[in-house]
Order: sequence, then C-alpha cells, then structure tokens
Amino acid sequence: MLNTVASQTIRHLFTRSESVEVAVRCYPSSKLLQGSIDSFKMSGRGLVIRKDFYVEEMSFETDAVAIDFSSVLGGKLTLKQPTQAVAQVTLTEDGINNAFNAELVKKRLQNLSLPNLADISGGESISFSDVQVQLLPENEVKIFAKADISNGKLVPIGLKATLAVERRRRVTFQNPQFEAQDIPEAQQDISQTLTNALAEILNNMVDLDRFDLDGVMMRINRLETQGQKLIFSGYAQIERIPSNA
Repeated sequence: MLNTVASQTIRHLFTRSESVEVAVRCYPSSKLLQGSIDSFKMSGRGLVIRKDFYVEEMSFETDAVAIDFSSVLGGKLTLKQPTQAVAQVTLTEDGINNAFNAELVKKRLQNLSLPNLADISGGESISFSDVQVQLLPENEVKIFAKADISNGKLVPIGLKATLAVERRRRVTFQNPQFEAQDIPEAQQDISQTLTNALAEILNNMVDLDRFDLDGVMMRINRLETQGQKLIFSGYAQIERIPSNA
C-alpha cells in the first residue's frame, strides 16, 4: 500500500510522466506503524515539470524517513521531519532546447534594457530568440541564437563555453568564446558584442532556486556532458512533499 501511495504522490509532482517507480525499504515492517522508513527510492523517465521542462531521467534515494502513517491510510504521503536525498537528473539536448521556448525562460530573454549596448540598439530594448544549444564533450557547449536589436533587425550570434556549477545552485557558462565561422563578416563585430551580452544573461538565469518545487531545495555537486545528454548529480533537501509541479 505504501509503495502505491508513494508512487501516486510522486506522479503528481509532474505535469506528465512516462514511468515512475518507487521502492520503499522498511525492515522490520512493523516500524512502519511508528512512521519509520529505512529508505525511499524513486526513479522516473520522460518527466515534464511545470508543463515545459522535460527531464529524460530522474532518480533519488533518501536517508531514513519519518512519515505520518495516518496520512498513508488517507492516500497521502506526509513527512514528520525534513529529509535529504541523493539525486541524479538527466536532460537531453532536445529537452534543453525546448525549454528555451518556455514562457518562464523566454521572458528573461526578451525586451531587455541593456545600457552597455545602447549604442548598438539605439536605446531600444533587445531580445534574444531561436536559441539552440549543442552539447559537446568535456562539459563544453555551443550556443547559437538571434538578437533583435531594433525594428526587427536580426543579428546571428554564437558562442562556445564550458558549463560549471557555482555555489551548488547555479549553472554558469565559463570562458565564453565568440564563434565567428557561421556569422557574416559584416556582422561579426556587433555579433561578438551581443554574444558576450548573452553569455552574461545566461550566467544569471540558470539558478535552481527559480525552479524548485514547493518544499524541495535542489543542489548540484557536479555536472557532466555525455553525448547529447547533460547529467546532474547532487542532492535534494525535502521539507515536505509538494502537492504539484
């Protein structure tokens, strides 16, 4: 019964899920009556968070957990005290690119007032669109985009950077380098300036605190690119089980 309740509770965290498997370890089983569980393990595939953010795989395993057994009888899962879980999250290149079309992300890339680029934009706001990410070995990444600098004038931009983790909660784009080979020569100077601006914007955008589920604080210990996948390893501090994603 506990596995069923836990599985249903976890599924509700996601807008959609291809599969969610839950395993609860409790020995001897009589400890469950006191609300004591040895560990709680979840693995999921094809998960969608907040309608727009696709996660290829997610898994976590907790330490010992204290739950309210009466809540299980009511079909819910309620923690008596916070717990910590080791977590791993796998994103795909396609999933990352689709995330740049999410409203939560797009609004941080559009109609930006950037004083240091006033000479380029004529004092008008600047928007970045058509962002495409290409994952490379050794945590490197290429990013291509277009910048609308004024009156619909689009400038192609491109950069190469190394992904890194800052303070266990921010993904940063270190050592950004302008990629000139796909940029028309007449636009390369302005494109390079805009590329540096985009790198700075991205560094201030990918912060886990903005994407946390209610009651769950995620932290990253390391990240790694593997082919067309980006794998995060870290932990989650769980204050309570969120009601939805």
